[in-house]
Amino acid sequence: MQGVPEQFSDEKDSARFRHLAQLPGVELYHAHISRYAFEPHTHEAFGIGTIEAGAERFRYRGAQHVAPARSVVTMNPDELHTGEAAADDGWRYRMIYLEPDLLEQVTGIRHWWFADATRYDPLRSRRICVLIHSLWHSDDPLAQQGLLLDLIDTFRPLARHAPAQAEGAHRFERVRDYLHDNYMHTLTLEELAQVVSLSPYHFQRQFKAHFHVTPHQMLMAIRLWRAKDFLTQGMPAADVAAVTGLTDQSHLTRAFTRRYGITPVRYQKQVVRR
Repeated sequence: MQGVPEQFSDEKDSARFRHLAQLPGVELYHAHISRYAFEPHTHEAFGIGTIEAGAERFRYRGAQHVAPARSVVTMNPDELHTGEAAADDGWRYRMIYLEPDLLEQVTGIRHWWFADATRYDPLRSRRICVLIHSLWHSDDPLAQQGLLLDLIDTFRPLARHAPAQAEGAHRFERVRDYLHDNYMHTLTLEELAQVVSLSPYHFQRQFKAHFHVTPHQMLMAIRLWRAKDFLTQGMPAADVAAVTGLTDQSHLTRAFTRRYGITPVRYQKQVVRR
């Protein structure tokens, strides 16, 4: 099946991506996952979607969530999360990932933020599903732009628009910035701990308490998100592995698939139009 990597253990599992040439900053995703469990990963974009069937269980911002069918899922950029089935037949879902700059540019509204990761909302869920499906199957730029605006109007009531000053000012944000700036290098716990003047032991404990993941998990999530960007630009997978600080292409393939449910090569074939 298209989009099913070799590592999937269930033949029903599939994951497909699509980029829209006329709407840079938008990524569409449609998947059915039955047995696969996604490792912690991140998207530096807002993730908005709907559970079409089944139910998903995921960890996000230090808490476990379950999203049943007809639920709306809303995630903020740069937040690590997992994903696994919470029903016998897994879950089928559609997502759209919108880069923050695009969302602000289109709406003129700053400081988008979603407080709730999921909510049961059959009517809004159905509307979001229909709009993402229509975007996926549209090649007309004007139609795409109209559908995107309709979609934003649909989920806008779920968002807040006040800056998260207290959280953004936390000193561990400096460590996250450091990881973003140095993801291509080999990093040590001692090096990261020095950013906030802590011992490695206390640093790891406090980092995990703040972000709910280890420094290594966050580093890998950043590397794999960067890998998606390089693959979208058409860079060969072997080169992507090198520039993102991974050991080799095999390391990239294993890590990428565990987090996104698809191999890097198949992802590139889906999103890069030649």
